[in-house]
Amino acid sequence: MAKFSILSEPVQPEAPKPAANTATPMPAPERPKRHKPAAKGAVEFDLLEAKLRIHNRLIDELDLSNLDKLDERELHRQIGGFVTQAVAKDRIPMSAAEARSFTSDIVHEMTGLGPLEPLLADDSIADILINGYKQVYVERNGGLELSTCRFRDNAHLLRIINKIVAAVGRRVDEAQPLVDARLLDGSRVNAAIEPIAIDGPLVSIRKFSKKPLTLEKLVGFGAMPPEVAEFLFNAVKCRVTTLISGGTGSGKTTLLNALSAAISNKERLITIEDAAELQLQQPHVARMETRPPNLEGNGEISQRELVKNALRMRPDRVILGEVRSEEAFDMLQAMNTGHEGSMATIHANNPREAISRLEQMVAMGGLRISQDAVRGQISAAIGLIVQTQRLSDGSRRITHVTEVTGMEGDVIQMQDIFTFNRLSTADDGTVIGEFRASGLRPKCIEELERRGVMLPASHFDPSHPLGQAQ
Repeated sequence: MAKFSILSEPVQPEAPKPAANTATPMPAPERPKRHKPAAKGAVEFDLLEAKLRIHNRLIDELDLSNLDKLDERELHRQIGGFVTQAVAKDRIPMSAAEARSFTSDIVHEMTGLGPLEPLLADDSIADILINGYKQVYVERNGGLELSTCRFRDNAHLLRIINKIVAAVGRRVDEAQPLVDARLLDGSRVNAAIEPIAIDGPLVSIRKFSKKPLTLEKLVGFGAMPPEVAEFLFNAVKCRVTTLISGGTGSGKTTLLNALSAAISNKERLITIEDAAELQLQQPHVARMETRPPNLEGNGEISQRELVKNALRMRPDRVILGEVRSEEAFDMLQAMNTGHEGSMATIHANNPREAISRLEQMVAMGGLRISQDAVRGQISAAIGLIVQTQRLSDGSRRITHVTEVTGMEGDVIQMQDIFTFNRLSTADDGTVIGEFRASGLRPKCIEELERRGVMLPASHFDPSHPLGQAQ
């Protein structure tokens, strides 16, 4: 394999200068003054400044044409050599281990997202929340903690934000200070900059697991018992249209990804999202993403337009990452015209509120359609509503599996099939509860049985809990 150098000219170590008078010994070089242990933050900031200074010097000497031709090991080797010489030249006090970490930081600045790279590589972190360059919080196990990660200044943070949004063809500036984007692994990114963000750029990153969570893993985490997982899996498999409802961070998209495993590989799926984050495993998936307006305010492509277009693309199912506006009417039309088994998520605190929000979203389209007609569309289109919730201990649970059974007068009728009942809270804050069936037989069971799926009657027996929260 051919070797390339990313430096335009090889960096040669400086030759030692001869002493002017050999009889008089040279004074020992003055050691850089170290801060007192109490000033640890100041030392870290000095190292951060040194890293950026060396990074800028390295950029000036890079041969960019060879950068992409190097593998990661060779890139680390060449940059490591440069960093070793620069550290010696600038007399930066650090150990060999610190120098290796320093080299990795430089590589992250060049090829990745700088200080964010270690946080993105940490699988125990679910969310990264940046409040200006000095403050970075992370969520682990449902709790927030302050990270040691920091940026040099707001300009440094803004440069990282621009690198993220540019990778997906979006922009963020004073004219458009809010942006939704995504990382290459599907992690969701939201950023707000000045003048909207007063104290510096605000960034929220919702990380996605490198390995999508399956229903089996969700059962293992206590999000639902096996009986509920089996029912939902077979309902999706048998094309029962499903709406997943919940608050922010309650696990709606994670559950949607897990349930999508029930869909046959022979079906054509079309996904529509504001920022592509679904991780469907089927081979025949056509993904579409909305587009914001350009600098002149033109060229915007909304979810509603994408839903309308999707119906011309011969889908078996249409999957919306989140229904949030006037596209709700077109989604209901799709679900009622031969695209049974379609799925979507919606922000709502309970199944009844999810129905109310759908009504409001249809009204946002300005269509001349009566409330009774809208409710008729909803009751005919939606089969199941699965409610997710993030509990006070940080755990995520399915709290309701509710079936839409039709209309009675002008009211949409619903019945709970399974519910999670909170019983108490342990001394350490852990929520203790149980999953229990309501005792009602789902109407969709008839469709499942016609398709050859037979579920035991014990799944719907209310006399005993289905599972105990861990």
